[in-house]
Amino acid sequence: MSDTDLKPEPAAPAGDETDAERLTSAPLEADGPTGMRPLGWLRWMWRQLTSMRVALILLFMLSLAAIPGSLIPQTSQNAFKVQTWKAAHKGITPLYEKLELFNVYSSAWFSAIYILLFISLAGCIIPRTWQFVGVLRAKPPAAPANLTRMPVYAAWRTNASPEAAVTAAQRLLRARRFRAHGSGSAVAAEKGYLREVGNLLFHLSLFALLAGFGWASLASGQGGKLVVEGAGYTNTMTQMDDFSGSAFYGSEDLDPFGFKLDGFTAKYQTTGDQIGSAREFTAHIRYWQGADNSKLKSGDIQVNHPLEIGDSKVFLIGHGYAPVITVKDASGKVVFHDAVPFLPQDGNLTSTGVVKVGDYGQKDGKKVQLGFQGFFLPTAPANFGPNTGPRSLFPGDADPALVLTAYAGDLGTDSGLPQNVYQLDLTKMTQLQQDGQIAKERMKPGQGWTLPDNYGSISFDGYKQWATFSVSHRPGNSIALAGAVLAIAGLVGSLFVQRRRIWVRAVATADGSTLVELAGLARSESAKTAEELAELAVDLQDDAPALDEPLDEPQDEPVEPAQPADADTTSKE
Repeated sequence: MSDTDLKPEPAAPAGDETDAERLTSAPLEADGPTGMRPLGWLRWMWRQLTSMRVALILLFMLSLAAIPGSLIPQTSQNAFKVQTWKAAHKGITPLYEKLELFNVYSSAWFSAIYILLFISLAGCIIPRTWQFVGVLRAKPPAAPANLTRMPVYAAWRTNASPEAAVTAAQRLLRARRFRAHGSGSAVAAEKGYLREVGNLLFHLSLFALLAGFGWASLASGQGGKLVVEGAGYTNTMTQMDDFSGSAFYGSEDLDPFGFKLDGFTAKYQTTGDQIGSAREFTAHIRYWQGADNSKLKSGDIQVNHPLEIGDSKVFLIGHGYAPVITVKDASGKVVFHDAVPFLPQDGNLTSTGVVKVGDYGQKDGKKVQLGFQGFFLPTAPANFGPNTGPRSLFPGDADPALVLTAYAGDLGTDSGLPQNVYQLDLTKMTQLQQDGQIAKERMKPGQGWTLPDNYGSISFDGYKQWATFSVSHRPGNSIALAGAVLAIAGLVGSLFVQRRRIWVRAVATADGSTLVELAGLARSESAKTAEELAELAVDLQDDAPALDEPLDEPQDEPVEPAQPADADTTSKE
């Protein structure tokens, strides 16, 4: 050993790091958040956002965020149900409104999760795609130096030449759709690239699914309308009860069409354990498309079977009853006559509603208005319980009844402020009394009620059925559906396709024979690799038949030097 070999290594300059320090497992200061500059912070945040761990966390958060949209009625889907829910939960409604729980899918917090997941998926897909393209362009990895270390191994001696054995192996592997590449005395082959294709397809499909939802949120619109039998609807803003548009879809983009509700069929289970369960809801309509409303087409709309008119879909989302009511003043003049929709409150369609008579006229020289509040019962019981109140026994109209209480005073309709048509403002109203008790009447169809204090009369002439429709325009649904289908196909491919490699080496030995070695390696434990290797060995012996002598152990060292080992393939997976 020379003197120079004994000289110590020079000290590392300040700020540099020695090899020993570099080989430690401690994270570098530049690799973590501590002491990083703004650009380093951005790089670190980007690496975290595009990691698979964060993508899975965001996907889980998006699933959790969608739960309130399934449990709480949404304005974009059923505004009537939202109004009913708010009226029944007045205490918690302000909190829900601040948290945007009635518009979950368009809320700021849901959109933030959605956009972050979108960016995360894009950051995952792009580098993996380029990496996979590089793998497809590259040759299969060369055979390791010691094939006996592979999980699946076979070997025999033959009198065939190494060149003939290698050529035959390459031909057989390609016939089995392996990517095979011969190099000297060995053949390297690989198969199962569809596994990574399925993985990428799954992520790309999720990207397409999110893109479809994003497009739908930017270019979609939805409106609702309650239509009574015999009435019609025109797809304009003035006809809608509510409308929610988007950035690229407004009132000027509504498709020109309309329809008339000719009738409604509702059938319910009458026997068994599911009495009262719905069997059929069908709205029978006649509709037109475009400006010409003279050419009508007949159609039916059922639950989950919308009617497509142009680029819009008309969904059936609700059903109820509208009693036909006539109110006359003290002189017998008709001051109100209409079918008034009552809103269902339970599964038996016990419905509540109000009647507002704003044009009643004057009484005792003063302007007066009448209001009625009550229940419509499709199948009324013989008597009401003292604690239960009016309740329907069945959703079908087996024995309908109307129960009303009367009020007189100022409805507030002349104040110019908007009012809920399904609620009665009793601030300036006085409940009518009869014989010192609250004036209340139960009527059957065709019956009437003479109001106390000479306020005239009210009659229950009959009833009609009504249906609520949702007119929806969502252009991204087809993209989202295609993304969901392709995501399932990609997931199946990534789970069931096995990535595997096979190597064949043929070298001359000292005794003049040829040693043929086969080895296989799979990314996961699978019997398919062993089966393929066995079949390949059997087929290869047609061109390189095995000698009758058994293969001695230990094997002779091959004359030709082994190729360098591939670090990626020598370890067992």
